[in-house]
Amino acid sequence: MSVLDALALTCIKRDRTLFEGLSFSADAGELVYLRGPNGAGKTSLLRILTGLSAPCGGDVFFNQKNIKTTSSEFNAQLLYLGHKSGINGALSALENLSFWMAQHGVKQSQETLLSVLATLGLVGLEDVPVRFLSAGQQRRVALSRLWLKKAQVWILDEPFTALDVSGISLLERTFKAHVSQGGIVIATSHQALSSLAGPHRTFDLEYQW
Repeated sequence: MSVLDALALTCIKRDRTLFEGLSFSADAGELVYLRGPNGAGKTSLLRILTGLSAPCGGDVFFNQKNIKTTSSEFNAQLLYLGHKSGINGALSALENLSFWMAQHGVKQSQETLLSVLATLGLVGLEDVPVRFLSAGQQRRVALSRLWLKKAQVWILDEPFTALDVSGISLLERTFKAHVSQGGIVIATSHQALSSLAGPHRTFDLEYQW
């Protein structure tokens, strides 16, 4: 088996079968681009892979262990970002990230936090309530988590949303660096990955009418 394996997954939403008997795997040092039309079940598959949603059939394994029984071990090596930023508009970037780190047991210094925000082009905006930031800047705040938690598996739902060209390029280069160190990236996107992301495998999720 690979590092992350899904076997015979079935997902049914509102009496509609999104996918049935689907098997999927990802190994260390691999970038997987999950592609499919709207409604094909991309977000549903990602949530099942993270353990946030239960499939109607099938199982997910991390290092040959079912994530149902080893969730703490898996969660320690998992970083999931949904298509929504998941940040509190009333809090600043620093406050949002500090709260998130406390929730996930991530320990980083204030200097590291500031350095990460600088990498994301947020210098001078660290203490501004994020509701006053642009959609792209808010997305960068959310993506900062990729630099803060040392997790092997990144599962990302539409990570390029609201990003400009420079933000997309930075993220793609970060994907390449992560997989070069044995990490795994599984991402959905409405746009194709460029060469900056490095070699990747495309997994097509077809809509089942």
